[in-house]
Amino acid sequence: MIIVHLNGGLGNQMFQYAFGKRTAENNNDILKLDLSHYSNTHPTETPRRYNLDIYNINESFASDKEIGALKFGNRSFFSRILSWLSVSDEERSYIVEKFFQFDQSMLDIKGNAYLQGYWQSEKYFNDIRKVLLENFTIKTHLDDKNKKVLDGINETESVSVHIRRGDYIKDKKTKQFHGTCSLEYYKKAIDIIGKKIKNPHFFIFSDDIEWAKKNLRLSYPAHFVDNNDDEHNYEDLRLMSNCKHNIIANSSFSWWGAWLNQNPDKIVIAPRKWFNDPNIDTSDVTPKSWLRI
Repeated sequence: MIIVHLNGGLGNQMFQYAFGKRTAENNNDILKLDLSHYSNTHPTETPRRYNLDIYNINESFASDKEIGALKFGNRSFFSRILSWLSVSDEERSYIVEKFFQFDQSMLDIKGNAYLQGYWQSEKYFNDIRKVLLENFTIKTHLDDKNKKVLDGINETESVSVHIRRGDYIKDKKTKQFHGTCSLEYYKKAIDIIGKKIKNPHFFIFSDDIEWAKKNLRLSYPAHFVDNNDDEHNYEDLRLMSNCKHNIIANSSFSWWGAWLNQNPDKIVIAPRKWFNDPNIDTSDVTPKSWLRI
């Protein structure tokens, strides 16, 4: 059995599911989801909820007993500590991500495992891309407003632009850690796209769309997508993934919008600075074919 610990918003959950799914597929085993984090959120954390139920995944939830068995086994607290100190990484069934960059050793996990981390690199799951493209299809059909936007995306040389603000601005701790992409970043990315493709049409997505309307000035045709609220943000992700090209933020949400884009000739532009802390190695966070500026 493979159990994956879920936490964070939709984009983070997709990374966690993707690595869990790859591990389960590699072991010819079942994947179960641990949702316990969402009932024990710390008061200082941004409130989140489980979101993967919108997708066509094989949902199976781990029980407390199953979680405890993989994380700790049937041992006392004292014996758990002794075991943790004496058992090698290869023997542990409770596997915690060691660092942000890709860890090759994680691809060789065998047997039962409980996985806890973010796993933000396609290198953890790109070999099951076809499976994930099927899993990450939304169960429901587009409503009329989103269908109209999709028609515009399909009829133009569409480029999604994602501006992440929300808790990156409002939450002091999150703002300090992540930071936001500057207007200069977006202007430079848009200029690059304008030189690479003819007649680009930009579709702007944001969790603060009014700010985007006031501050992002474009000399190209543009549509500000403002018909999806926070409860339906997955519709923005679906629309982004249907654009022919993508300009993403330092956000797992728009990362997935670009990764799910199946245009073989897509241009994806991502920020070089993913976190404020320059000591965190983010070289593996984006695929090699994406342009980081």
